[in-house]
Amino acid sequence: MVNKTLLRTLVFVGILTVAFCSALPAFAQEHGAAGADRASTSIGEGLRVAGLALGAAVALAGAALGTARAQSAIGAGGTGAIAEKPELFTNIVILVAIPETIVIFGFVMAFFLFGAI
Repeated sequence: MVNKTLLRTLVFVGILTVAFCSALPAFAQEHGAAGADRASTSIGEGLRVAGLALGAAVALAGAALGTARAQSAIGAGGTGAIAEKPELFTNIVILVAIPETIVIFGFVMAFFLFGAI
């Protein structure tokens, strides 16, 4: 049987890899359209862009995974609470929606990091 922590780590690394690899060609194309030839860009500039793209991916992926974990616990408990007391539905919906602000904060951080590129 596969260790759950190992599986979660592999999924997280996979998400980061896909986000990182898909962001780099977009930034390279954006810089290429500005008229700069490849010889004039330095390795340091490429590493800076790669680091910012990786930071944006980590910010958004971490926020999304944290929110998913919180919402799964709230949803499981909320389902049992609603089964016993249906009048708690509004409270449970609000409690499920609160962690979504974490994803919004992660998206804002990723947006600022993309703006720095």
